[in-house]
Amino acid sequence: MTLVNISDFYPDYKERIFDNQDIKNYSVYSETEDKVGGVHDLLVDESGRFRYLVIDTGFWFFGKQVLLPVGRARVDHSDDRVYAMGMTKEQAERLPKYDSDMTIDYDYEERVRGVYRSTAAQPTSTPDTYKYDNDPTLYDVDETNHQKFKLYQERLIADKDRYKAGEVAVGKKVESKTAKVAVPVENERVVIERTTPTGTTPVTPGATNFKEGEVARVEVYEESAQIDKQAFVREEVEVRKEVDRDTVEASETIRRETLDVDTHGNPVVNKNR
Repeated sequence: MTLVNISDFYPDYKERIFDNQDIKNYSVYSETEDKVGGVHDLLVDESGRFRYLVIDTGFWFFGKQVLLPVGRARVDHSDDRVYAMGMTKEQAERLPKYDSDMTIDYDYEERVRGVYRSTAAQPTSTPDTYKYDNDPTLYDVDETNHQKFKLYQERLIADKDRYKAGEVAVGKKVESKTAKVAVPVENERVVIERTTPTGTTPVTPGATNFKEGEVARVEVYEESAQIDKQAFVREEVEVRKEVDRDTVEASETIRRETLDVDTHGNPVVNKNR
């Protein structure tokens, strides 16, 4: 595993990661508010993940720099401080000295980890099998203590808002018009026809009696039209809602942060881990 200084891996680390703040200027305190020294540097692995803070322990041991695993650091950006969680003066004394010109190998890191690990947490691994995930208490970065120790990228999130586009009110109104209908009717009338007989045959005496008064009665009828209105079902109307589905496509520019590795010389850097 290769460890490099943060400025070699992220030349613009102050702007990109720490919002123009330089964590190298932060003071380092123990959990008991005992000042240890200051942050001298940060080390990242070949994938750009934070692994150690280089601590100058000048307030405890003049001229000695040691490594503090990032999971044991609590960063307070408001006070420009880093708290070395769980670090004691006795631990700092047992930690191997760090020098910026040295090559950090597995054995050196194991000496560092051995000081911070509890006895029960000592893992069994080899240089070929060890992963930083084996020691989450030493290397995990969380939102509370390491808000600015992360690389970010953007992604599109699709969602839907439901809103009232309008409404449809269905009602009835009455339209009036004049309708015409023809009904044939009959009216009776009495026709009285009088004729003069052509013959002059006399009537036998006594065959008829002359009298006065009514001799016939005829009833006369007329028809009148009776117009009534009757309601009936002219049309049935069904009101319902149907859902039309469509796909809305949108495009937006999204960003992500990538690693910009600036190497000097011919170091072997494995970027796939």
